[in-house]
Amino acid sequence: MQNNRIGSDRTVVRPITPAPTRPLLKWAGGKRQLLPVLRQHYPASFDRYIEPFVGSGAVFFDLFSRGHLDGRVVRLADANPDLIGCYRAVRDQPEAVIAALRRLEREHRARGSECYYEVRDQRFNPARADAARSSQAGRYDPELAAMFIYLNRTGFNGLFRLNRSGGFNVPVGRYADPTICEPNHVHSVARALAATGVALECVTFEKALTDSRTGDFVYCDPPYAPVSTTAHFAHYTAGGFDEAEHRRLLASLVAGVRRGATVLLSNSSAPVMVKAYTAAPIRAAGLVMHRVPARRAINSRAASRGPVDELIVTNAAAAGTRKLPLRMLRARLADRSIPQAPHGGRRAR
Repeated sequence: MQNNRIGSDRTVVRPITPAPTRPLLKWAGGKRQLLPVLRQHYPASFDRYIEPFVGSGAVFFDLFSRGHLDGRVVRLADANPDLIGCYRAVRDQPEAVIAALRRLEREHRARGSECYYEVRDQRFNPARADAARSSQAGRYDPELAAMFIYLNRTGFNGLFRLNRSGGFNVPVGRYADPTICEPNHVHSVARALAATGVALECVTFEKALTDSRTGDFVYCDPPYAPVSTTAHFAHYTAGGFDEAEHRRLLASLVAGVRRGATVLLSNSSAPVMVKAYTAAPIRAAGLVMHRVPARRAINSRAASRGPVDELIVTNAAAAGTRKLPLRMLRARLADRSIPQAPHGGRRAR
């Protein structure tokens, strides 16, 4: 509680509101910037929350911080074993992860990009390869989780990209003083992930959605369909995520809607996605597509960065919050500084 004295004889006691839990990881395509729009479609009541592409978990942490997940079952899933492995280690051993992050922070302050490439090529990738050979893929210990967080915070724009051999190959980012170790933040995330009813699963979206039904709130933020022939945002697992995967995802969501689930999906405004989301069977299922402005940050050409349209598809009516005018949101996005992208190389979500 906090006491604020007003005048000489009256004290007003105001409760101290806990700071909201922020995502631990930067993640290409993360949804923090779209939360004001997404919140308009949060259902007033639901029994279970399902997120098959958890990524940075922006929507999960937003719902958690607002108390919307209290007493509810939460299923956080992703097919990326590194991501789920990192989250499990943070949930189960936050102090050990923090200790390892502190060591990496000291190394990075001393050696900068040299440290980044040493950690990436001589520690992180070999440790991942050893785990895969021993059938322990995705089982992260605190050291490996700390390396994952370190590379995420110092690599280019939060990308997680694998080469054809399955090795992480994102270049170092252009950061003068990156934030690497935040103990309070790690503990906050650990508490959210360890909350009663929250489960972390490394499964495909189809398995995560197989029993979605009445009372479920499903949020999907899949790897984005490329909006141009040079954009690649889908290779954050060894198998990638192509147009056929998007079609299967849409079929799974329609099946869930027909069983009574409330669905909210975000994606790029690629023409193939616009066509898919406005098809007659999708509209017949009650799913409606909305265009919203977003900020494109991952592009090596300045002319290609800035506000662009993204898509929201949902069967939930916007209610309970004030709609933010699109021109206002576009102006806010345009005013934000956008980090420079390194030249060369394929980029992935």
